[in-house]
Amino acid sequence: MGALVLGLVGTPGFGASEVTGPELNWDVSLWGKARALTTGAEKLSARVSERTSGKWRIRLHYGEALSKSRENLDGLAIGAFEAAMFCNFYHPKKTPALMVLTMPFLPMSDWDSNRTVRDIVYAHPAVQKEITRWNAMLYVSSYLPQYELLGRGRPPLSLADWKGLTVRAGGGIGQAMKVLGATPTSSTATEVYIGVQQGTMDAAALPFTYSHMSYRIHEVAEWYTANLSPGTADCPLVFSIRAYEALPGQYRQLLDDLREEIIQAQIQAYIDIDRKNLPMMKAKLQEIRYTQQQLAEFRAAAGKPVIDAWIQVNQRRFDARGLVEAIFESVGQTYQ
Repeated sequence: MGALVLGLVGTPGFGASEVTGPELNWDVSLWGKARALTTGAEKLSARVSERTSGKWRIRLHYGEALSKSRENLDGLAIGAFEAAMFCNFYHPKKTPALMVLTMPFLPMSDWDSNRTVRDIVYAHPAVQKEITRWNAMLYVSSYLPQYELLGRGRPPLSLADWKGLTVRAGGGIGQAMKVLGATPTSSTATEVYIGVQQGTMDAAALPFTYSHMSYRIHEVAEWYTANLSPGTADCPLVFSIRAYEALPGQYRQLLDDLREEIIQAQIQAYIDIDRKNLPMMKAKLQEIRYTQQQLAEFRAAAGKPVIDAWIQVNQRRFDARGLVEAIFESVGQTYQ
């Protein structure tokens, strides 16, 4: 196990014996409500309680009850709580290396490559260094699926139709939309509903389909893209380093043992919610599918050029090119 990133392979804790130890309370800062994104945190809380017979309680605080979503790293830094989730694009300057996971068209088209790429990024020295600055350590990713866009008003049936639209899209995905002529905004997910409803935002790029439904964007939207898949982002579950280091050894081992079980539950939650959401969306909203030629044009214009620009901006601070190359190499590809 690395100093700040737990082992990449854990041992599932199904049917495992009780872990004895002291009574302990941990608080986890979350935003929004319970949803697919929070499945990992919910599973961790439940399994830790089960395995310790309720002695270690990991309490989940939704709705920004402990901290604003953009300030969860700050809360960890000052010891306000023991664990939290955060999204990299809510505050790009806090975790610039982790922002690589917002780059468009990374090779993350299936769940295996999704996991592989995130593991490689989490283990990278630049990512570990910047996370450590906030008294934080990475436990598991939330393994966000590819983004799609839901919107209202004139549907963008061609890529040229995106010109002039205001789109909620952060990081590299926002830059990709900018290439199409859209104006990106990095509003938090909780602000999107009102933006689309009131017309100050034409569309929102969110992990498809769970996030759109979680924030009820489908209630105010009229159309959705089904195959644009511009990329994804990263919203990990992180622990306070000080809180982790204060744990007895058997509790640390328990976290490591449960990791694979948490990951499997997190990914399955997205698969299950898609089975429910997709029929509902197809029945209510206009589906937009782009041709392979249109998608190839989009990738050519907004893929490598956006990644190269990100490398150029960050190369002096850390090995940005090496990080991108490691991502592609992890799935047997070469970044050129």
